[in-house]
Amino acid sequence: MGRLTTLLLWSFVGLAGLSLCFWLVLRAQQRQDRYRRRLNAICSTYARARPVEEPSLLRLANALPKDSLARAGAALFGFDPGRQDHYPVKWWLVLGVAAGAARAAMGVLVGMLGVFGYAALPVIWIGVSRFAFKWFEGRRTNILYRQFPDALAMIVRSVRVGIPVAESIRIVARESVDPTATEFGKLADQLAIGRPLDEALREMGGRNNLPEYRFFATALALQSQTGGGLAETLENLADVIRKRVALKSRGRALASEARTSAGILAALPVLTGLALWVLNPSYIAVLFTTTAGEHILGAAIGSLGAGLLVMRTMINRSLA
Repeated sequence: MGRLTTLLLWSFVGLAGLSLCFWLVLRAQQRQDRYRRRLNAICSTYARARPVEEPSLLRLANALPKDSLARAGAALFGFDPGRQDHYPVKWWLVLGVAAGAARAAMGVLVGMLGVFGYAALPVIWIGVSRFAFKWFEGRRTNILYRQFPDALAMIVRSVRVGIPVAESIRIVARESVDPTATEFGKLADQLAIGRPLDEALREMGGRNNLPEYRFFATALALQSQTGGGLAETLENLADVIRKRVALKSRGRALASEARTSAGILAALPVLTGLALWVLNPSYIAVLFTTTAGEHILGAAIGSLGAGLLVMRTMINRSLA
């Protein structure tokens, strides 16, 4: 028992040290990025036609803390420092909750695999963190996707009454709801300082991983080069997006039976276990107080998780 306590203590110490190092590196990178942006803003007016390049070794040394360490660590956990405003909670809170979930899962795996279960701690921690950040990004992208037809309709109405496209984008930023209002506000700010519209739109599409924004940029670029009715082009694009949203919603409705079945199958063992704990605690306590019971409990949790993963994959592929 003393050896187990020591191993748990050292695992917590190592986890805390890794989190602290990751946080310190990310903070240093953010400070360095702010410094470089401010320096470039000040020196851009006096920039030379042919800037003097740094020696290769010095350039490598400057790029090492930013690209090799912080970027690699953030990518490992599925976190993008350039999209911090896309996440509804702080990144360190997500990592802390993921570490707690990994610790709980490790306790079950230790009961099944013995000392080898400790090796699963970083794997589970990274996996849960990546899943959380990916879920945040997917949820935000889905909201943007559903709000985009209304934003296009607002631009179409503005263009038809003679309002310029740049001012129409500012109207969308003012009248829409988040996150569309935030993204179009950034776009309006970039246009106000002289950024070309097609470049700003492509950057917005890449930042949000939304192909429809790139379609919007292409439509505006083609209209500016070849002429034609911008309002009709944007109206057709909005109609296509609305039909895609409706088709996706219909597919999710048809798959609702499968999703309900998966939810019931996931909740049934938990509810049954809670009922047995209330009716006969000594009967179910065997799963937590004996080695064989811990093995059975771990195998049951693993089987349930694998089954839910397979069902979720089948449902998502049927909707793709």
